[in-house]
Amino acid sequence: MERSNATAAEDAILGFLQLKEEISNSGDFASSLGIDHDVIVNAIKSLHGFEFVVAQDIKKERWVLTDEGKSYVVAGSPEVQFFLAVPPEGISHEQLQKQVNPAVYKIGRSQATKNKWVEMGKTHVSRKVEHVEDRVKDLLQRVHDGKVIDTKDIEDLKKRKLITLQTWKGYSLKKGPKYAPKRVKAATDLTREHLQSGEWKDLEFKDYNFRALGPPMEAGHLHPLLKVREMFRRIFLEMGFEEMPTNNFVESRQLPEDYVERVKRVHESGGYGSKGYGYDWKREEADKNLLRTHTTAVSSRLLYLLAQKPFAPKRYFSIDRVFRNEAVDRTHLAEFHQIEGLVCDRGLTLGDLIGVLSDFFERLGMSKLQFKPAYNPYTEPSMEIFSYHEGFKKWVEVGNSGVFRPEMLLPMGLPEDVSVDLSLIKTNPICRLGIR
Repeated sequence: MERSNATAAEDAILGFLQLKEEISNSGDFASSLGIDHDVIVNAIKSLHGFEFVVAQDIKKERWVLTDEGKSYVVAGSPEVQFFLAVPPEGISHEQLQKQVNPAVYKIGRSQATKNKWVEMGKTHVSRKVEHVEDRVKDLLQRVHDGKVIDTKDIEDLKKRKLITLQTWKGYSLKKGPKYAPKRVKAATDLTREHLQSGEWKDLEFKDYNFRALGPPMEAGHLHPLLKVREMFRRIFLEMGFEEMPTNNFVESRQLPEDYVERVKRVHESGGYGSKGYGYDWKREEADKNLLRTHTTAVSSRLLYLLAQKPFAPKRYFSIDRVFRNEAVDRTHLAEFHQIEGLVCDRGLTLGDLIGVLSDFFERLGMSKLQFKPAYNPYTEPSMEIFSYHEGFKKWVEVGNSGVFRPEMLLPMGLPEDVSVDLSLIKTNPICRLGIR
């Protein structure tokens, strides 16, 4: 049924243009045929696409009544309804509220008082004039009839939400470069019936679109976080780093008592050049099973294992989840990913750390870097890393870094001339990772 309506609309348009140069208004044309304007519009779009016609947009705006405005055309404006409900001798507020619709009472009382039609006493309402004209109803009727009214009246009716602006869209039409009195649908396939009947000789075939893409393949996609992870992982591997095993979210392992005692002594009273933290280190606190807050917990485990063998330089990295007891907001999450890299070798300096960081961020596309002194309780010296953001036109912090303090490394058993450079990547330009 819909297809026959569309075909009838197309035939009507093409037939009219065979006799006349132009259809000036698609709305009037649809009305003359008794066809819904939407059907005509769909036919116009199809004919315009195939260049049978040239269509120009027509846009008209007019004021129409809202539902509230329509009700006042029938029943009168609320101020007039309110006035007429007040008898010449007056009426109490209580009685008047019973006689008038609550919405009409509220609006009508306000407007009638504003127009100085009524006197609102403490207990009674009385008339101040004998007769009133329903100008609002008259104005609404004029809008409904499509007549012109004063701009100020339009604004008043609009402010009271009794009228609204309606936009009508239509088209004007002329013959297109491929105009024909009747549109012949192009065939898409050559069938056996066409060949047997000889109909193929008179058929017009639709052109092949050799640039058309085939149906999209049904396939899964990598999560954006996995794509970012793989990008960072590839960069680390290219720079000679090994990936650390980070599959344990809770670091729980048995340690030799002599090592535990050295750690306790450093915390309480210092050692290896450190004054310590000056507090009572408790084994039961250290033995608690907690979700890791840093992947540095994994780095510490690997460094300890490295210290138990003849020393060999190592480069380690990790990309995995960490957990914080944070109040969640736009910059903090209770769970996020941390990207960490460390270099362990003899005689490392701060210059080596800066060189590794510059190489890493260069591979990420960040060539403008600045390094700022910072404080970390487990590294000295420490540096924050800033990159210039071309979009924001300012320097943005992208990471933290430092050299592990001797009092952390030496109790493990690492040689005195071994240093460990640590870098924590804070953020990246591809995916938001809450990195500290």
